[in-house]
Amino acid sequence: MIERNIFRLVFQVFVTLAGVLFLFTCCNQPHSANSLRERISINEGWTFYKYESESEIDSLIYDVRPEIDHPNEIKDADSKPTEAVAAEANQMVLKPWILPSGNDFIKDPENRHIRPEGNPGGDFPFVQATFDDNNWTKVKLPHDWAIEGPFQTGWDSEVGGGMGRLPVNGVGWYRKKLDIPASDAGKSIYLDVDGAMSYAMVWLNGSLVGGWPYGYNSWRLDLTPYLQYGGENQLAIRVDNPNHSARWYPGAGLYRNVWLVKTNPVHVAQWGTYITTNEVSEESAKVSIKVTIDNKTREQVEVEVATEIYILDENDEKVGAAVASFDALKTLVAANEKATVNGSVVLKNPRLWGPRPTQQPNRYIAVTTIKQDGQPIDVFETAFGIRQVEFDPNQGVLVNGELIQLKGVNQHHDLGALGAAFNTRAAERQLEILREIGCNAIRMAHNPPAPELLHLTDKMGFLVIDEIFDSWERKKTPHDFHLIFSDWSEPDTRSFIRRDRNHPSIILWSYGNEVGEQYTGEAGAEVAQRLDDMVKEEDPSRPTTLAMNFAKPDMELPAVPDMIGLNYQGEGIRQDPEFERTDRIRTKPQYNAFRAQFPDKMIYSSETASAFSSRGFYTFPVTDAISSIARDGRGGDSEAAHVSSYELYAVDFGSSADKVFGMIDRHPFVAGEFVWTGWDYLGEPTPYYQARSSYNGIIDLAGFPKDRFYLYQAHWRRDFPMVHILPHWNWPERVGKVTPVHVFTSGDEVELFLNGQSLGKKKKSEYEYRLRWDDVLYQSGELKAVAYKNGEVWAEKMIKTTGQAKKLQATADRSTVAADGKDLSFITVQISDEEGLLVPCTNNPIKFSIEGPGEIVATDNGDQTDMTAFPSPERKAFNGLALAIVRAKAGEPGAIKVKAESAGLKEAIVEIRSQ
Repeated sequence: MIERNIFRLVFQVFVTLAGVLFLFTCCNQPHSANSLRERISINEGWTFYKYESESEIDSLIYDVRPEIDHPNEIKDADSKPTEAVAAEANQMVLKPWILPSGNDFIKDPENRHIRPEGNPGGDFPFVQATFDDNNWTKVKLPHDWAIEGPFQTGWDSEVGGGMGRLPVNGVGWYRKKLDIPASDAGKSIYLDVDGAMSYAMVWLNGSLVGGWPYGYNSWRLDLTPYLQYGGENQLAIRVDNPNHSARWYPGAGLYRNVWLVKTNPVHVAQWGTYITTNEVSEESAKVSIKVTIDNKTREQVEVEVATEIYILDENDEKVGAAVASFDALKTLVAANEKATVNGSVVLKNPRLWGPRPTQQPNRYIAVTTIKQDGQPIDVFETAFGIRQVEFDPNQGVLVNGELIQLKGVNQHHDLGALGAAFNTRAAERQLEILREIGCNAIRMAHNPPAPELLHLTDKMGFLVIDEIFDSWERKKTPHDFHLIFSDWSEPDTRSFIRRDRNHPSIILWSYGNEVGEQYTGEAGAEVAQRLDDMVKEEDPSRPTTLAMNFAKPDMELPAVPDMIGLNYQGEGIRQDPEFERTDRIRTKPQYNAFRAQFPDKMIYSSETASAFSSRGFYTFPVTDAISSIARDGRGGDSEAAHVSSYELYAVDFGSSADKVFGMIDRHPFVAGEFVWTGWDYLGEPTPYYQARSSYNGIIDLAGFPKDRFYLYQAHWRRDFPMVHILPHWNWPERVGKVTPVHVFTSGDEVELFLNGQSLGKKKKSEYEYRLRWDDVLYQSGELKAVAYKNGEVWAEKMIKTTGQAKKLQATADRSTVAADGKDLSFITVQISDEEGLLVPCTNNPIKFSIEGPGEIVATDNGDQTDMTAFPSPERKAFNGLALAIVRAKAGEPGAIKVKAESAGLKEAIVEIRSQ
């Protein structure tokens, strides 16, 4: 032990001297940008181990957690959050050593944490370089340890439907060797983690470095003091994901990208640039920048900061010469401190960023160079956009002077069959399909997203509400964020804002969703005010908001945020007579009440609808109401665990899309809506908790549109000629029975034909969003809808009774993918009759196989009740459709053939190329 300590002391002296030498040479020799700052992906080459049972788990815990006596996840999603339960520490916890990791984001130095002496876990085998991990699983990041399953079934399963019935809970370890060359001596070297679920703690070469509990935040640790230059370094990360910690599927492990960042000791700080734009017009815009410089040396230094602005194209490449330059600024930076410089410049004829389809998401990139003694020591790039956003309480959101109605959706962070492990192409596909319905805005529910998702919203022209917390001090589940809120709410909030504040797509910061503090009056408002103040200190350029499902206009909480976000309250909650004399939330429509109380605040619906459906599933009779709760015989089928796709049924506190449209149209001061949800997501399978995934999406988990997709498309894209008929027309058991036909169209009237005979022409009345023929007697044959607009034919659609299933048909969303080991092709397989028409209600088993340099990473079908593990190459179709997700192998270009087979059906083959 004494010899080891002597060695470490000598080594640290060497590193310090090398750093001094490095600083001396870097000030006297020119450096390319690559030699000044490196950001290196370290996603490859990890080994992973997860304890099989709770009894095996090591004792290296962040903190104790309260015991759970009677976990109950079968409760309404809007149940009242409850007070925290105290837990007594009866063993050593590592929390005191982890808390200092957040110090850079704690404003008051008096509140920053001092690291105790000692090195907890330093003698644990998994953190040692000599430990043999050859029997561990080899993984590549991002990695979600739970998504491969198996699904857990039954009411007594360890993980229930709320968290997706997948093995998310437990403790896992990740190990990786880092080769740090001797030439890096003197540099500052950081570990950047985009997200680790959750309670991550990091050791390097046997020393505890730090960690971060909140699984959705991005964070950085300084590895420099612990590195051994000129050889291998052993990195070990422990991740602890508790059960009953979320209301939806959280994923598990190192599920986002991980980076090694190398800089000179004097450099732009983490997320150290802040760019704002104002006085924006087509002729000019004022661009302001703040640059924070971090000095990791023991000497005060003088630096010069210069920034140039370039146009950024759709491929993230700089175009041409700089279009503007900030004046170079000099500043002194004290030893081991930070300093900030400010500058501004007027850019002529700016290319404005705005949401599609009426505007273009033009972007710029600011290139900041730090010089010392005339020599560059760091170069840092910041993408941004120039736009003017106004929030009018009488109209809504104006972007660059144009009124943009919010046609938004809420999105949880999972990627369906790929789980929480972030993949850029999968996220891009989600946004592409949402754009087809006319969606122009995303609410990040209810946590910071992967950084790459915001990069996509910037490029694709979506507006974003960026949200951080689902709970504060009061709990929704026994082990959720409330356990760490008191210690981490400030570091989490400030780091969240600093990471994301340069994204032009973000228009609002949300720091809470349906929090329990809605119920606590002045005390809850004080918590909100503290968070609101933090957000505005980090970014005063954007307004703040909260999503409120209980708070009323006369309560304290709504007075705090700048904008009023209402969850379901605009339409009214549980106004049906059957909810009288219950203890559930019951609320009359609130738009007018909030407007009267807050006439100067913009009001929008942060969550609407929460409607239910299972794609291609229909029940009878059909309600004659425009919105109904789901029960057996009323759109629901508890035996099948599915909800009717007539798209009239919703959660008890929600409403159909039709009802929401009508309420917003009747209140033109409401800025728009964010539907719950755009896509189905893993977990929270209300109303059938024995299922695996939600029923709320406009699009199912596999990416197949439900009928509701076309209802939103008809309303949100009124200039897009379309008409949609439901249900399908294969009902041999319903011959002569009433089988209602509903039609969605962007036109204003429709004539419906059955086997060539007109069933009449109907025109939409005010606040009517579908046309209904509720007395149609079923007979096989052909249904045809002819839509009109302003008296002219607008669109036509025909569906008909199909023949027997005869073949499979396969199509790829893209025929060419990159051979990078990341890019994906999504293969849709349809069960068809001889004419190529989709045969509804077919659930044939399909077997997928592949030839060439690719692999099938997952399959799905959108069925909320299907418990087949996602990696399985065999999958039943669900109402005629199934999906295979194919990934090209890295560095192996070539033809990839995917075959789909099913007994008694003609096989389908689709070819894609990786290049």
